[in-house]
Amino acid sequence: MLTAHLGRLGISASQHVVCTKRSLAWAMRHMQVANASSIEYRPIKSILVANRGEIAIRVFRACTELGIRSVAVYSEQDKMHMHRQKADESYLIGKGLPPVEAYLSIPEIIRVAKENNVDAIHPGYGFLSERSDFAQACLDNGLSFIGPSPEVVRKMGDKVAARQTAIKAGVQVVPGTDHPIVSPEEAHDFCVKYGLPVMLKAAYGGGGRGMRVVRELGEVKESFTLASREAEAAFGNGAMFIEKFIENPRHIELQVLGDRAGNVVHLFERDCSVQRRHQKLVEVAPAPNLDQRVREAMAADAVKLCKSVGYENAGTVEFLLDNQGNYYFIEVNARLQVEHTVTEEITGIDLVQSQIRISEGMTLPELGMSQENITAQGCAIQCRVTTEDPAKSFRPDTGRLEVFRSGEGMGIRLDGASAFAGAIISPYYDSLLVKVISRASDLHASAAKMNRSLREFRIRGVKTNIPFLLNVLENQKFLNGTIDTTFIDEHPQLFQFAPSQNRAQKLLNYLGNVLVNGPMTPLATGLQPADVQPMVPEVPSAVEPPRGFRDILLAEGPEGFAKAVRNHKGLLLMDTTFRDAHQSLLATRVRTHDLLKISPFVAHNFNNLYSLENWGGATFDVALRFLHECPWERLERMRALMPNIPFQMLLRGANGVGYTSYPDNAVYKFCDLSVKAGMDIFRVFDSLNYLPNLLLGVDAVGKAGGVVEAAISYSGDISDPSKTKYTLDYYLNLADELVRAGTHVLCIKDMAGLLKPRAAKMLISALRDRHPDCAYAGADAVDVAVDSMSGMTSQPSMGAVVASLMGDELDTGMNLGDISQYSAYWEQARTLYAPFECAVTMKSGNADVYLNEIPGGQYTNLQFQAYSLGLGDQFEAVKKAYREANLLMGDLIKVTPSSKVVGDLAQFMVQNKLSAADVEANAENLSFPKSVIEFFQGYLGEPYGGFPEPLRSKILKGLPTVDGRPGESMAPMNFQDMKTKLVEEHGPRISDYDVLSSAMYPQVTDEYLRFREKYGPVDKLDTRIFLTGPKVGEEFEVEIEKGKTLHIKTLAMAEDLTPNGEREVFFELNGQLRSVMVRDQTAVKELHIHPKVNASIKGQVGAPMPGTVIDIKVKEGDEVKKGASMVVLSAMKMEMVVQSPCDGVVESIAVTKDMKLEGDDLVLTVTPK
Repeated sequence: MLTAHLGRLGISASQHVVCTKRSLAWAMRHMQVANASSIEYRPIKSILVANRGEIAIRVFRACTELGIRSVAVYSEQDKMHMHRQKADESYLIGKGLPPVEAYLSIPEIIRVAKENNVDAIHPGYGFLSERSDFAQACLDNGLSFIGPSPEVVRKMGDKVAARQTAIKAGVQVVPGTDHPIVSPEEAHDFCVKYGLPVMLKAAYGGGGRGMRVVRELGEVKESFTLASREAEAAFGNGAMFIEKFIENPRHIELQVLGDRAGNVVHLFERDCSVQRRHQKLVEVAPAPNLDQRVREAMAADAVKLCKSVGYENAGTVEFLLDNQGNYYFIEVNARLQVEHTVTEEITGIDLVQSQIRISEGMTLPELGMSQENITAQGCAIQCRVTTEDPAKSFRPDTGRLEVFRSGEGMGIRLDGASAFAGAIISPYYDSLLVKVISRASDLHASAAKMNRSLREFRIRGVKTNIPFLLNVLENQKFLNGTIDTTFIDEHPQLFQFAPSQNRAQKLLNYLGNVLVNGPMTPLATGLQPADVQPMVPEVPSAVEPPRGFRDILLAEGPEGFAKAVRNHKGLLLMDTTFRDAHQSLLATRVRTHDLLKISPFVAHNFNNLYSLENWGGATFDVALRFLHECPWERLERMRALMPNIPFQMLLRGANGVGYTSYPDNAVYKFCDLSVKAGMDIFRVFDSLNYLPNLLLGVDAVGKAGGVVEAAISYSGDISDPSKTKYTLDYYLNLADELVRAGTHVLCIKDMAGLLKPRAAKMLISALRDRHPDCAYAGADAVDVAVDSMSGMTSQPSMGAVVASLMGDELDTGMNLGDISQYSAYWEQARTLYAPFECAVTMKSGNADVYLNEIPGGQYTNLQFQAYSLGLGDQFEAVKKAYREANLLMGDLIKVTPSSKVVGDLAQFMVQNKLSAADVEANAENLSFPKSVIEFFQGYLGEPYGGFPEPLRSKILKGLPTVDGRPGESMAPMNFQDMKTKLVEEHGPRISDYDVLSSAMYPQVTDEYLRFREKYGPVDKLDTRIFLTGPKVGEEFEVEIEKGKTLHIKTLAMAEDLTPNGEREVFFELNGQLRSVMVRDQTAVKELHIHPKVNASIKGQVGAPMPGTVIDIKVKEGDEVKKGASMVVLSAMKMEMVVQSPCDGVVESIAVTKDMKLEGDDLVLTVTPK
């Protein structure tokens, strides 16, 4: 039958087969109107889209469905863009032109169309879509323009002419200018005459570009200039239109279609009130909670207005609706809109195909579109996912999409172009990445689908606005459909969101950096970590560990705990394997990863330990500085695995866990938070045995509810009558004060192993006689380390102590077989830390400790420091200088941080070839290490016997000194202010733990937080891979949290460098190809790379977004006020003003006009006043 119909129309069956859809449409057209219409029907066989991105692809898809050849054009900057690959053909335009101008070049586009036998041009939206001269140029060159006639485009594209047309048609308008204005002076005059507020709008474009609300007369001219520039860049014409600003309106727009026969229909309305900078972010169709009478009247006015001008093709009539139900015409967008998708979803009408059909000459009735049979079903929402950072005022972000995974499924439509892994998001065009459209029965159901879809997205490499969109979708006012255009401004909570953790990609970036640039934790020796997986002994599954001393502590408190220790018959052991042992042998470098593996075994087999030492100052410093992990998280995670054993830490009295003095409230807060995190016993000491510092620590621990184990730091030799500084009476008097202050356990802290057997018997016997009710660590309990982590500068062997006491009244009750398994694990694990192994340079213990008195924990650290300073072959001289430095400073108690002061002075002396006599003679002319100066100022407290004079005065050279306990005179820390500042600098994930870490180690914590944000949870990596990276071809797993495991395979590293000095490193992550770009730090030294802003240098100002410098408003030497405009950048058709961060003087300018910048490139430096 169809063949017969075609024959009557002069079409052969063979012709029909060539393009079934087009021939059938042509035939249907003739069957319907061959003798009933004078409108010429001209079938379109090829369409060029004069646009880019997702709208170009949207039109190409319609062309494919209609059997039409599609042609793309692209700028030089878009040569790798997806839209040109989606077309049947693609051609370069605007060679040598700036990115936007290429798409605004009418002659270029017409040339490509004519050279390639194109029938019609679709303008998309933006660029030339509302330029009547472009529409006319198409017609003049025999090309169909898929849109309204040039005259209608002119009338409707000119907002002033559109207003006049609306007034003539009897449609209410907002008061405004009656012609386009081109100068700031005209704008100022209008505002003086008609008052404020006003809206500045681009006269020849839309989409939010070139729009500003002005409320102050003094801002009119500057706002006009900025808006006009944006309009010029986006639409090729900077003329502006001004109208009165309607407060708190809804933005409602009507979709219309018209044909050449004068028919016009509406396809219902869309609510576009969720806007930022007058640019729509979320659109809903139909508009929720819209009064039906208003809906019908608005639709009637839209149709009436379009009929009055003979509107043809697709268009949008936009209104503002106030809270009284009054609506005002604002403009007609004589083109397809970005949000046309939601109309398509609720009506089932393909607007792009309809545009093409109408351009061919078909009428709305022929397309089956009469007003009565166009219905709206359900609710559709469109969210524009953009590459903008909502946490930074929606600053556009650019770069490479390292990961792209979309959220799909029932009721979800995706319209995009650049959304694929490896895509480059450039600064030259709009930041739209993908449009997500949901459709369901009502607003709530549609929002739920959209929410689910957005949560499924995984986008890495650039920031997106997805967290913000999710907040919008979950806002009750949005879900109730009661929003207006002030919705975003009036709901600051929309900007309160936890940023994506992005852990997997951050870890790949870390691994890539290690592979390209080498270890990110400095290695102390040339040895490499062993390629082993330490064997973890088995423990019973789903069985609670047996009761231990911590259960007594929790039930009976610190006093009950101390009593239980005192009444215990055997010798108790304090295991230092988890801290001091590896501080002594492996420079404190053992990671949480390896500590946690063995923790369950310890809990099940060593429940009768007095305590397990796992925290201290070195732990904090090294964990944050070198291991890039949080010591508080280490404590919490160990506590979860070992709930039955008391944990013990070293507390440096008033010095907390740092190397200096702190305000008293910092120490109290630290102790309180430590107990809450799982700490039990605090070995409180002071590096000088300075009683006021000790007493503060004792009080802070007691108030926090911890066990006070007050430590007497031992030095000298009480059994040697010739040594008269640190006598037996000195230690007994100190013990009296500590017991009186509330000590639960007394401890003798012998850091350097100086306490000889005779002296130990004298001291412990005297303490027992004086304080019979106090428990004694060192008598009731002793420090040990598991066998493979003992000896040298570490503690005695656990196995040896246990074996030697078997059958004795002091029998520990521990099983040697368990100790053997425990030791075997650490024997293997220790090989992972070969780069820090003390045995590389130290093969045995050394009796010279009785001369130099170097603490065991410091010995290996001092050795590594000597090597790093180039003094490795002079370590014997360093040890000798240590003894001399100690005597110069008055023979100190040497415990961290006082031992560090002595060590710093010793290395200073060796490095500068100074004897003790040289130091004394030339102290006034020497520049001493900072730690030495602060010691003599009194920041660690007062040493027993006072400071040596005249050396102190010579070194200080008149610097102020601290009398008494330093922390006593320091202003309290404001922890809330500190947290606020940390959140501002590092984001909302800041915890109270981070605040206390910052209180103790401000700079180190700042660096750690930056590292964590950039590289993620590196503490979850195996140790060998963390230190030196994986091998190419190696497969491994990373458990980032319970139930979430990453499967990673290292594939390759590119040999060639990018122009920015980067190398691409390839991985397979969970079976999917991933790659990261890593700057080669060695190679970039030979390239000229623009410097990045250094956040730690106050006054440096970076580019807030990638872009081009279009104006520099200051010069070097200018004085500027905080907030003053200094440089103007342009990117993605938006301008951004770089402002001064403070009052100051412009020290240097690192940019020039027209320079292209990346985000955070250094712009200028302001010296603060």
